[in-house]
This record gives sequence, structure tokens and C-alpha cells, in this order.
Amino acid sequence: MKKIVLIISAIILFAFASLTFYLSSSLIFDLFGMRAKQGQDFVEFVTWANLISSLIYFASAYGFIFQKKFTTLALSSALGLLALTFVTYNIYINSGGTHLEKTFGALIFRMIVTLVFTAISYGLISRNKSSK
Repeated sequence: MKKIVLIISAIILFAFASLTFYLSSSLIFDLFGMRAKQGQDFVEFVTWANLISSLIYFASAYGFIFQKKFTTLALSSALGLLALTFVTYNIYINSGGTHLEKTFGALIFRMIVTLVFTAISYGLISRNKSSK
């Protein structure tokens, strides 16, 4: 059962990483006219944090498949990056920065997803490896 949960987690995380990478890189590098579709109010540092998180998600998907202990640390780092980005984003908004309303909810969603995968990694990989 543990192996099935890890494989399913890896597949879902890989899909989430792929979508995140596509969307954030398309916006940063203005591929496929993505900036025009999103409007000018996207916050670039949030998009960069998402891109970096997507790379961490790819490595973590690998970690799930091969039960690598680094997976929990990597996902915890992504969660920390997103939390820092969330705080910075709120400061930016309160300072009058232009932004898209959906970014707030998207950051919360991404932090929850990352927290869930971190918990799965800790419970099925890190905790078990440290007890051996």
C-alpha cells in the first residue's frame, strides 16, 4: 500500500509540477502570448517563486518514486519559499502594488498542496528511514 501511495503521489506531483512550470515559465518569458492573456498586473516575484517551486516538485516526484529522504527537505523548502512569498506578496499589496486578485487564493492553494505532499513524504519516507 505504501508503494502505491508513493507512486500516486509522484504522478500527481509531477503533473502539478508540469502545469506550474508551463504556466510560470510562459508568463516570465512571455511564451504563447501569456502576458497578454494574464494582463499586466501579474506579480513577477510570485511567478518566479512558482517556477522555482515547480523545479523542486520535479525533484520531489523523483524522490517519491525512489523513496529518497531528501524529498521531505525539498518540499519543506518549497513550502518555506511559498510562505515567504505569501508574506512578501501581502506587504506588496498593502503598499499599493498592482496585482491580480486570484493570486492570493492561488498561493494559498499551492501552499496547502505542498504541505500535503510534505506530510506524505515525511510519513512514508523520512520517518520510516530515520527509524531504521
